[in-house]
Amino acid sequence: MSRWYSYINSAKKIVENYKGAEPLSAFLKDYFRQHTKYGSNDRKYITHLCYSYYRMGSALTNLSTEEKIKTALFLCNDEAAEWQILFDENWLRAWSKKPDERIHFVQGFYPDFLLNDIFSFHNELSEGINNNEFDRSYLIQPDVFFRIRPGKHSLAVQKLNANKINFKKVSENCFSVANASKLDAVIDINKEAVIQDYSSQRIQEFLVTVKQQITQNTALKIWDCCAASGGKSILAFDIFNKIDLTVSDVRPSIINNLKKRFKEAGINKYQSFVANLTKKIINIPESYFQLIIFDAPCSGSGTWGRTPEQLYFFSKKTIDDYAALQKNIAGMVVPHLESGGYFLYITCSVFNKENEAVTAYIKNNFGMAVMKQELLKGYNQKADTMFAALFKKT
Repeated sequence: MSRWYSYINSAKKIVENYKGAEPLSAFLKDYFRQHTKYGSNDRKYITHLCYSYYRMGSALTNLSTEEKIKTALFLCNDEAAEWQILFDENWLRAWSKKPDERIHFVQGFYPDFLLNDIFSFHNELSEGINNNEFDRSYLIQPDVFFRIRPGKHSLAVQKLNANKINFKKVSENCFSVANASKLDAVIDINKEAVIQDYSSQRIQEFLVTVKQQITQNTALKIWDCCAASGGKSILAFDIFNKIDLTVSDVRPSIINNLKKRFKEAGINKYQSFVANLTKKIINIPESYFQLIIFDAPCSGSGTWGRTPEQLYFFSKKTIDDYAALQKNIAGMVVPHLESGGYFLYITCSVFNKENEAVTAYIKNNFGMAVMKQELLKGYNQKADTMFAALFKKT
């Protein structure tokens, strides 16, 4: 049996045993640890098959697992390459570099295949999302984006060119590379550049709006209240002249990782603490911060192009759960904002209930004026989709 058929069988076994209780990446890591016969190339090909399968979402659920894997492989790849042995001549002749032509062929072969079946929650989407473009984006592997830090532009570009790394310049300091690029072997990550999605980098536009509104004679008091890996804090550090930074997260391990990243990024003066923000916060006084960044826990639906297994296993009920959590946390942190201070609400969600609806709730319940809000579309640029709203406390 060809090893390519063997890869199909291995991927079939994996997806039939994976139940979505943990990230697919973690499940695969554990699976390969238990099955040591697979070399690095074997793992790469099997992983690709599994992720391709989940990119199909809820489409073609009537197919066998093997048929769906092969169909997903056809839809998600510009060319047959090594996989051609798995397909007959009809499929190989139809294999086009244009996704729409591949979609059309599959629709002719499987008349019940609808692009809109991939994503099952169109009625929940935020305003302005093009359903067809959004659904089509799941068939494409997103790029890796990075932001070159101030003063490092020439050095970073020189290193990329010297190491023959193919990159695309998206904006002045935003670049993208293919997912498999070994960027960390070329650029000093966090010191010279930060791995950060294109839409996440666009949060800069909201922070610049704050900078334009204030007269900064002293360090701006900022609280990144759900800091996670600290990407938004590093962005704020690079934008404002001086900051008095406080970071928190509910997970101690995240704070430990964040401290390591801050050290690499040259951020040495800050306060950090672990906190469950669904409860009253006693670590800090009220009416203290001039800017609170609330990168909210959310469905992550704007990032499912990178983790398509979540598209496959997601429960609609979870949207309401996250919206309730976001409102709860907002109610706990807003009292710590000075009068006239700024509150930046961010999600990586595409759902209205987590985005526009929570924005309206914050505005109506906490004496906040909306200065700017936007759905940051990334689905048509091989990037994530996010939402942000900037408030001023009246």
